[in-house]
Amino acid sequence: MKHKLLVQSVMTLALLLVSSFIFAQQRTITGTVLDETGSPLAGATVKVKGTTIATTTDENGVYSLEVPATAQNLEATFIGYSLKETAITGTRVDIQLQPNAEQDLDEVVVVGYGTARKKDLTGAMVTIAEKNFNKGIMTSPDQLIQGKTPGVMVINNTGQPGGSVTVSIRGNSSIRSSNNPLFVLDGVPMSGNSPLPEGRGGFASDRGNPLTYLNPLDITSMDILKDASATAIYGSRGANGVVLITTKKGTIGEPKISIGASAGISGMREYPKVLSADRFREALNYYTPTEVENADFGGNEDAFRAITRQAVTQNYYSDVTGGTENAKYRLSGGYLNQNGIILDSYLKKYTGNLTGNFRFLENKRLGLDLSLFLTQLDTRYAPISAMVGSEGNVISQALQWNPTLAIRDAQGNSTFVSSTVRNPLTSIDAFKDLATTNTMVVNVSPYYKITDDLEYRMIYSAMRQTGSRQGMYRAGLIDPALVRDEQAFISNNGETNIQMTHTLSYNKKINEEWSVNALLGYEYLSYDFRTNESFGSGFDFLGLDYYDYLDYSPAARREIGSYRSPTNELQSFFARAGINYLDRYLLTATIRRDGSTKFGANNKYALFPSLAVAWNVAEEEFLKSSDIFSQLKLRLGWGSTGNQEFPSGASLPRFVFSNQGANQTNFGNRDLRWETSTTINAGIDFAILNNRLYGSVDFFSKKTTDALFEQTLAQDAPNGRIWVNLAGEIVNKGVEIALTGTLVRHENWNWDLTGNVTFLKNRVSGLLGDYETGALRGQGFSGVLGQRMTNGQPLNVWYLAQYEGIDPQTGMSMYRGLDGSISTANDPAQNKFYANSPNPTTLLGISTNVNYKKFALAANMNGAMGHYLFNNTAATVLGVSNLSTRNIGSNFFDTSVKESTSNSSAPSTRYLEKGDYLKMANLTLSYNMGDIGKTFKNFNVSLTGQNLFIITKYTGFDPEVNTDGATNGIPSLGIEYLPYPPSRNFLLGVNFSL
Repeated sequence: MKHKLLVQSVMTLALLLVSSFIFAQQRTITGTVLDETGSPLAGATVKVKGTTIATTTDENGVYSLEVPATAQNLEATFIGYSLKETAITGTRVDIQLQPNAEQDLDEVVVVGYGTARKKDLTGAMVTIAEKNFNKGIMTSPDQLIQGKTPGVMVINNTGQPGGSVTVSIRGNSSIRSSNNPLFVLDGVPMSGNSPLPEGRGGFASDRGNPLTYLNPLDITSMDILKDASATAIYGSRGANGVVLITTKKGTIGEPKISIGASAGISGMREYPKVLSADRFREALNYYTPTEVENADFGGNEDAFRAITRQAVTQNYYSDVTGGTENAKYRLSGGYLNQNGIILDSYLKKYTGNLTGNFRFLENKRLGLDLSLFLTQLDTRYAPISAMVGSEGNVISQALQWNPTLAIRDAQGNSTFVSSTVRNPLTSIDAFKDLATTNTMVVNVSPYYKITDDLEYRMIYSAMRQTGSRQGMYRAGLIDPALVRDEQAFISNNGETNIQMTHTLSYNKKINEEWSVNALLGYEYLSYDFRTNESFGSGFDFLGLDYYDYLDYSPAARREIGSYRSPTNELQSFFARAGINYLDRYLLTATIRRDGSTKFGANNKYALFPSLAVAWNVAEEEFLKSSDIFSQLKLRLGWGSTGNQEFPSGASLPRFVFSNQGANQTNFGNRDLRWETSTTINAGIDFAILNNRLYGSVDFFSKKTTDALFEQTLAQDAPNGRIWVNLAGEIVNKGVEIALTGTLVRHENWNWDLTGNVTFLKNRVSGLLGDYETGALRGQGFSGVLGQRMTNGQPLNVWYLAQYEGIDPQTGMSMYRGLDGSISTANDPAQNKFYANSPNPTTLLGISTNVNYKKFALAANMNGAMGHYLFNNTAATVLGVSNLSTRNIGSNFFDTSVKESTSNSSAPSTRYLEKGDYLKMANLTLSYNMGDIGKTFKNFNVSLTGQNLFIITKYTGFDPEVNTDGATNGIPSLGIEYLPYPPSRNFLLGVNFSL
């Protein structure tokens, strides 16, 4: 027994000695993998040459690897770059990779329900990687790609933190349905609805951006599908293009922590041009000399500066990632606190994301991908509504404030003038508007590789969004006579979306010449939306928030309402097949059959096919030996997609309940059918001079028919509305050009420049009538519409009186008559003309990156041209008719011709301005300090300026604006009316790993 114990002890000691010896032979190598510009490469593989010991870099390009003492070289690889072998000369090894044109073509990109090599693509699509995203305060993913690719227009409708954004791909093509593209998050299609409940009265009218719940720092790339060949796999939802959002996943290796933090200030980029106190006195003496004594209070006030501030923003972000080849994970969290530049407004955003990628069984054929997104948004809104009338909102109240009158009295209280001339500071105090929205997205995707070439995958996802909004209105502050008529409301929205998708994919390289890929799928989607609201008025102010005790209001002054959307389900079958012959000749065919509960019983299902071919000319023998072309591909595609973005239940009879009664508001249409867009696309992709210059050119023509439209029944029929398919078609044609060049490629510094331009043309034809929209608002503009859908014109063409100047004899506006006459007697309401389009004919994007040693400079500009905007703010807020009690716009003080103060404004071309602009969207200077001690890895410091300047002749707040003027569900475009102003931002940030 003792002998046995002795042997065991000796063996144990020997094992310990061997283990210690082996451990002593291990060493830790750390470093950063960089691209050709010196920027970190996330997801690059670092391997000990000749072994299986490997790891991947984190999002800051940092790696850490335990290597044997005998290891001499590391190999680093990344898709699109040449393998780089580097000698191990110490404990830190930084590696810089260089691009490889052939490797870049082998890069795997995300396509509908799968992936594909870039060289196998036949459709028009663009991938924008994280390193090319816009920088600055970004609250939603769509802002990351503004100006980054041709054909994509992104408009920030408002400066409100988390505010709405207009996105269109290759122009607008629908009269009544949504023109927004479909956003797909890791295979999960988003509904596009905002969970934020609507406000009432003078409360903020902006519904927010439905994508704000996503943290842009969780996104690794965005793929934009533009033509029917690329989007047809999404069938009924692909008519306006598709944006595929891919989030970051776990990486192989020991747990790594990445941390980012930034803080900055925001302020007005440019204050509106209204008269200063001295100029106001000059205007009084010029226009209304008899009223100077009553209108000049002797002060010097800038009301707009009084309602704005230097707002502070803080943004914190961290993630933990790691795992093995068979079990990777990533956990991230973020906190954004963005104060708005209008007093009291803010956005607080809390995000969490967990992803896991696992493989099971001995053969590792069974896998599971899962993700969880959690977000809460807490928002306080400034009382900026586009739905107000003559009382205006805080923007118009500040613009019109008499600059000779102090905005606060001697005691520091807001100056009271009257119930009709409102102090903007009082309005801010009078409205309290708070909202909380919560979003949860769960995505579970098991898959099984039946063979090496055949894989089954299921996607089950659930999205739950809730929105709660509480508002109170201190009416007594605005008008003391209403001190006992204070108001409050509570409203709640809830949406639950379910997706179930099954796909069977087959990818096989048959021989050296032929390879095929195929996809079969079935998908079921269900959307459920509900809302309710409670309102009360007649409160006495007790120092409490009224919405916390609505039952205190008189019973007769309470209102309740609730709504549930009719059944909204979509069932789809789809298939795609691709053939590659000799890596030269490519064919892709797609077909999808969609069935939707939104359509009439006779047309619930529709078929959406596409076909595309491509020729990799660079693979031909006569070009393979060329030193000029490293890539040359010709593409041609055709296909059709659908649009069903209109209210559920539209094809059915619908009733509205009230006071124990019901009224029919919608009449059914069993023959209502799908709105369909058919696209032809021809393109060329090229790269020359060893990939120093590369780009693409695309020509497209998109025709939309059977436009969905809600119209009022003819007079002899019962009162109500019915959804129909309009005769006629909308045609969008255009050319897209993208070009990137490496101007300098040197050991110490690199410089690349990217530009894209899009030329668009839009026309409507074949309509059996005219359809009006574009609500213009303000004093004297009640019920006025300024846009039309009509034959031979672009969508939303301006339909206005033609302004011909001021009559020097009377000081009144002159307008052109339908008979060609020019006179003050011509009624602007009866003499209207088609006058230009709000649709840009040219879109621009310019980006450049300069790297010198550890310094990096990135600049991004975007712009649009060829369109006209209606300055509704100038039309109804800033005219000389304000005098003598209110301020006017600087442009209206014109001594060359004396305009009468009784000259009322009218919806005319006087307020139609060119919207051409080029904006410095963001500029970032960064310095990579490298490692600091043994703790901080790849420490990077950056300074970002956002919305720095704009080149434009537009006189409003910003030509990048789109105030909602929709009428009867027909969207508008190009109206500016009292928006939340845009801000200029400066942000200091740090990023590092532990």
